[in-house]
Amino acid sequence: MSVRAARLLLVLACATSLSACSTYTGDTPLPPLGEPVSVPYDGPWTPLEEKGEWVDPGPLAECSVLSSTTASCGTESSFDLSRCDGASLAGLEREGAIYRAEIRYEFPMSTGGVNVAPDNGGFQLDAAGQPLSVMGQPASLSRVDTGTFIVSSQRAVTGNTTDRITFAGCKATGPRTLTGCMATCRNGQLRYRATFRAERMTWREGESESSGLQRISESHVDRGVPVDVYVTKGHAYVVSAPRQGRPGGLTVFDVRDARNPVQRVSLDRPNDSYWNGVWAKDDALYIASGAAGVLVYDITDPANPAFVRRANVPGIAGTLNVHTVFVEGSRLYAMAPSIRETLIFDITRPLEPQLLMGYAYPNGLGYPHDAFAYGGRLYINHTENGFLAVDVTGTTPTLLGKYTYGYSYSHANAVGTFNGRTVAFEGGETLGAHLRVLDVTNPAGIAKVGEYKLRGLTSIHNMVLVGTRLYVAYYHEGVRVLDVADPTQPREVAYFNTFRESDAARADGLYEGAIGMRVPGDGHIYVVDTSRGLLLFDEP
Repeated sequence: MSVRAARLLLVLACATSLSACSTYTGDTPLPPLGEPVSVPYDGPWTPLEEKGEWVDPGPLAECSVLSSTTASCGTESSFDLSRCDGASLAGLEREGAIYRAEIRYEFPMSTGGVNVAPDNGGFQLDAAGQPLSVMGQPASLSRVDTGTFIVSSQRAVTGNTTDRITFAGCKATGPRTLTGCMATCRNGQLRYRATFRAERMTWREGESESSGLQRISESHVDRGVPVDVYVTKGHAYVVSAPRQGRPGGLTVFDVRDARNPVQRVSLDRPNDSYWNGVWAKDDALYIASGAAGVLVYDITDPANPAFVRRANVPGIAGTLNVHTVFVEGSRLYAMAPSIRETLIFDITRPLEPQLLMGYAYPNGLGYPHDAFAYGGRLYINHTENGFLAVDVTGTTPTLLGKYTYGYSYSHANAVGTFNGRTVAFEGGETLGAHLRVLDVTNPAGIAKVGEYKLRGLTSIHNMVLVGTRLYVAYYHEGVRVLDVADPTQPREVAYFNTFRESDAARADGLYEGAIGMRVPGDGHIYVVDTSRGLLLFDEP
């Protein structure tokens, strides 16, 4: 019997059953091949409306982008600012400011009307209030003065192709907020037009540096941009990705005296320093490498990791991008974007991973970014495809259910049991990405039952669940500690704002601030900040 025929029989059986086992009826299209049939939510909580990461607010400013000539595209004259309030821009905070922007692109349709799509951007000003960078590139052809706010940069795309991106301020809606228009020009021709709203990335209004969290130490990481940390054997293993010509790699800190960490070693491998994830089991340290898959180090001597091998993946001898790793029991899960597959290794012998199987989602262009194993299931954040629940108890992984939402880029999750229900805390990584609380007890009928969100211009990143406390690395919003005893009502109980505009190497991008964390149970919280390095806090 074919898979589709079997599904049709299931739908018909459900239609004649007294129990509502499926949302599909004879008049409803069958799900794509490889997808489970979904069922209604059967839990005790009230499902919340899902609006996605972004809801179209309509045009964000009263200016417009003109159809300009090659010579003027992206300059001040290519914008119609006649309906703007230029005088209001004089009160905008500029000195040393980093602004993040919500961008609303408009794409004219050949049949009339306009399609819209969201994006994010940013720009940075120097100590004198003049443009320093725009969308991560050095500012050029910019003008910021009493009544004018034009910030622009250009970058080489390929060969002789150059893009110029220009933000033109229209109105300051407060000392730290403004709206305006944006144009992207390619080789002098208008390619995209948009409106935007931007906000200075200072701490949230009414907040101080911290509440309920005490920072006890801070250690600089001189390798690239630090992105993740794992703590074991009294040592913190921080991995970094390359940044601005500085290679990434591994930095090891002795943290047995948490108030005085000591760096022990810093290393990488030839032509291999994009290291984005790290985990350990016994004497084995596993590193997610962007070039070599999973690297295995022996940490019998925790201060001096010794390279052992690259985990073998039959048929792949060259480049293999593994982005994150996760260990549960005797299994290592490695998320590999380059082959759009989650690799599952047996680590009964921790220093000798053996590939057992892999899981590749069959119906989408996304890729596995992160995952959490719990109760025989693997919960995979599959970027644009959403959040997947996969049975990994047998020899062939099976998709049990998924949760999707508008403009998704599902990124990280943590799972636990609350009131007899299995609950997943899920977060994306994009404009407006925030925490969703999902009841996944029945993976074919997942429902959102809670939510936690801060500013819409920032993004959540990683999280750690310990009992009824959820610890969140929230990029520009720093560290957030939530009481989730009632998972439908996440309640913030402590925070620390790690992001400061004045920190060395701060940039105008989305991926700035608190990015990685661990709570190993030794009374401390270990946090990696993209500029400040390794920060330690006492648990609240």
